[in-house]
Amino acid sequence: MTTATTALPTPRALAGGGLTAVRRNPLLMVLALMVLVFQLTTGSFLDAGNLRGIATDAATLAIVAVPLALLVISGYLDLSVGSTLALGGLVAGWLAGQQHQSPVVAVLGALAAGAAVGAVNGVLCCYLGLSAFIVTLGMLTAVRGLAQQLFPLPLSSFGSGFAWLGGSRIAGIDAPVFIAALVLLAGALFLALTPAGRHVFAIGVNREAAYLSGVNIRRTPFALFVVTGVAAALAGAIKASVLDSVVAGTSGAGFELTVLTAVLLGGVALTGGSGSVFGVLLGVLFLGCLQNGLTLLNVPTFWQQMAQGSALVAGAALAYFGPRLTR
Repeated sequence: MTTATTALPTPRALAGGGLTAVRRNPLLMVLALMVLVFQLTTGSFLDAGNLRGIATDAATLAIVAVPLALLVISGYLDLSVGSTLALGGLVAGWLAGQQHQSPVVAVLGALAAGAAVGAVNGVLCCYLGLSAFIVTLGMLTAVRGLAQQLFPLPLSSFGSGFAWLGGSRIAGIDAPVFIAALVLLAGALFLALTPAGRHVFAIGVNREAAYLSGVNIRRTPFALFVVTGVAAALAGAIKASVLDSVVAGTSGAGFELTVLTAVLLGGVALTGGSGSVFGVLLGVLFLGCLQNGLTLLNVPTFWQQMAQGSALVAGAALAYFGPRLTR
């Protein structure tokens, strides 16, 4: 029988940062090489303005990628984040633009909508034992349909107050980037320093052993489903603020594949039990730099989509072969 000691990894083993994480993650070297190639071919990739644009564009991806990575580490999956992002942006935009509510109320409304979607996913997957893949795939379509039913027309003109969320600066940093940095820090500290963070890994490694060790194998992933829904809705509100518009049918379309690609590229095992926030950050930066560099080179959109699909396959390959190559 597995003991509590073997089921629950130590904080030191879970930190996933520093020199060990750098050495063990081959994506870091690939990212550095890609940045070098883009700089040599464009001559402007490393300009301050372009780097700021990459960071801002990647911020919403990072906000969702961190909680989704924790969910995947625990052995679950959420494919509904793209539709939840759309719903969050629509609710926030409707409250700010149509109902003339304060930005705080608009954002809180979006977060409540995201939490509701996450709670439904959590109940069905964690407490009723249904397949997370099937449930969240169904919710991807259901939530998108709900958003289109509630908001059949595009929303726009949300007001200068709501524009603060996506266009202001905090301590000299763009607000979306600042929020993403807080999410990354919170995720890293959660995994490294809290008992619940150790439980996430334990559940992903061996759910039965975790249960025998006294871990609540339902409550922890349920909470992660809710947090993932909240994060997706927050990302939707930020995007609505930046664009000052949102469309139910197209907002967040395909986002679930993009964020999953970032998570897998970051070394999070789709089977659960391993991964780090540092790796997720690398995955987010890789996709952000890839898209930006290809855009600077005027690469057609369909080639960019092919590159992102190839990156998803590469992420799966890295998740499988990476640990074997770095032993």
